[in-house]
Amino acid sequence: MRVPVMTQPANDQDAWPDDEARWAAVRARDANADEVFWYGVMTTGVYCRPSCASRGAKRQNVQFFDSREAARAAGLRACKRCKPDGASLKDIHRAKIIEACRLIETAEEEPSLDDLARHVGISAYHFHRLFKAHMGMTAKAYAKANRAQRVRARLAKARSVTEAIYDAGYNSASRFYVDAARDLSVAPARLNKKAKGEVIRFGLGPCSLGHILVAASARGVCSILLGDSPERLIEDFQADFADAELVGGDEEFEAWMAAIIGHVEDPHQGLDLPLDIRGTVFQQQVWQALRTIPPGETVSYSQLAQKLGQPKASRAVAKACATNRIAVAIPCHRVVRQDGSLSGYRWGVERKEALLAREALAS
Repeated sequence: MRVPVMTQPANDQDAWPDDEARWAAVRARDANADEVFWYGVMTTGVYCRPSCASRGAKRQNVQFFDSREAARAAGLRACKRCKPDGASLKDIHRAKIIEACRLIETAEEEPSLDDLARHVGISAYHFHRLFKAHMGMTAKAYAKANRAQRVRARLAKARSVTEAIYDAGYNSASRFYVDAARDLSVAPARLNKKAKGEVIRFGLGPCSLGHILVAASARGVCSILLGDSPERLIEDFQADFADAELVGGDEEFEAWMAAIIGHVEDPHQGLDLPLDIRGTVFQQQVWQALRTIPPGETVSYSQLAQKLGQPKASRAVAKACATNRIAVAIPCHRVVRQDGSLSGYRWGVERKEALLAREALAS
């Protein structure tokens, strides 16, 4: 499993694009800005990290630098309090969390919280808080998701479900089936990319944005696709669920589809339907965060990455948005560029603009 905190954005500077934003970060002592820029106090000849806890300087005496080298070239020396030439506390913490993730991913059995904390050299209480802040979930949840992902990868190659279970690190089949019912979205024998053995209800219809395809598993809505061509929507849908049994919608499904189309046309109606969200650990983190953005509001990719506690993961956030297959219910259309302009959208920028315009009217 890839650790998302390692992902680098296209440009770390995007979160603090100008001196006004950087000064706000310095006043807030925002540790997320550490290693992105440095500031110098020209009257004292010292340069610091944005999170430095030293006494605040006056704005007219402060100058910003994109690197330590630039600050030193301006004749400034490193602050003795925040020690900007050394590793930042944020980087130290990130390294510890990455080390813990690697241990979780390679361990034959799930490490305990105490074992993980001892391994990285901090208290269990502090480790628990740090891990959740960086990863958006507890270490225990990460370990379970990692094992679930291992099972998904191994089922395609294993001779049996039992073989895949033990290969993924479960020490008993019974423990796996208890976890699977709660954590893995589908039955163990059906854990493969193309939904083999599942029954998927689906329907296709017109809407003001073109055509819409809605699909649902036994757990909830698993796909909402928008497009110009019904044939292309069906092709995309079948590519995701090639091995499933595809059937027409029943009365309950028709009510769900009507609610979804109604929400597209009039966002103030809201949408409260069960979802079957399938993706990697990081994708699910991003998609769940998207669902907390209120209608009529937008965030940038870098803001969403910061909300997840991973300010350097804006590129990975953008990729997760692009791979979302449940339009409107997981509102990836509410994420925009840092300057507020519209970026790419899986179902077309014009549809993104239309959805945002409707939400702005309804808010």
